Amino acid sequence: MEQTVKLAMPERSQEQAARKAAEEKAGMEKKFDIKKLNLFYGAFQALIDVDMEIYANRVTALIGPSGCGKSTFLRTLNRMNDLIEGIRIEGSIQFDGQEIYDRSYDLITLRKKVGMVFQKPNPFPKSIYENIVYGPRIHGEKDKTKLDAIVERTLKEVALWDEVKDRLDRSATGLSGGQQQRLCIARCLAVEPEVVLMDEPTSALDPVATSKIEGLLEQLSEKYTIVIVTHNMQQAGRVSDYTSFFLSGKVIETDLTEKIFSNPSNKKTEDYITGRFG
Repeated sequence: MEQTVKLAMPERSQEQAARKAAEEKAGMEKKFDIKKLNLFYGAFQALIDVDMEIYANRVTALIGPSGCGKSTFLRTLNRMNDLIEGIRIEGSIQFDGQEIYDRSYDLITLRKKVGMVFQKPNPFPKSIYENIVYGPRIHGEKDKTKLDAIVERTLKEVALWDEVKDRLDRSATGLSGGQQQRLCIARCLAVEPEVVLMDEPTSALDPVATSKIEGLLEQLSEKYTIVIVTHNMQQAGRVSDYTSFFLSGKVIETDLTEKIFSNPSNKKTEDYITGRFG
């Protein structure tokens, strides 16, 4: 059955849309610059010649059918794929102008600057407070006053402070699913990353909890760069500034979200977002 997403083709020309995209990008800071990225699981090639620019303080959504390489690509941005046996990566990923796959690049620094939130909430079996301060303590923060401030700041950033401020000593596993996911986002923010990667962060949540997470993204992008994988195209349209469409390990098209959903340049993109496949 075809999805109900429909293209609302605008009156403005493709040339006008392209000019708007160029103006949007002009002068913007690039956090990631990816060139000719190829990734192999043994003999299987999961990513093929991926080129992409990810801009600071913007939300970039990665869309595409299951198995197209979205999550694999996301994990290359903080080298989570390093943990998988048999991985081979070719090409370039520069973060703030530095090659992150260079042997001299410090992996601990990368993962502090580029945090990750996973599909299912995964709070530690500790108190709410201890979940938040875990990262800062690992990085050497011992001052109780500073740790208290980090807890309050991050929980306010994810709109959870008022809900839990009187029970910070209680187990995080007692929170609802949506609260747990916001806690996991707060835990990520506690080490003050520059980029937050989100791998389908609302797929396991109900509509109310999903709405709360989506509502955070615009606010968070004022301070952080966000890259989100989603199977929900309506969500991509609601929360992102840029959208990249993946298919069979390739990036078919990346552009302003408005243009991707109203006037895509590639027929494959149009076919996917109108439900002809995927």
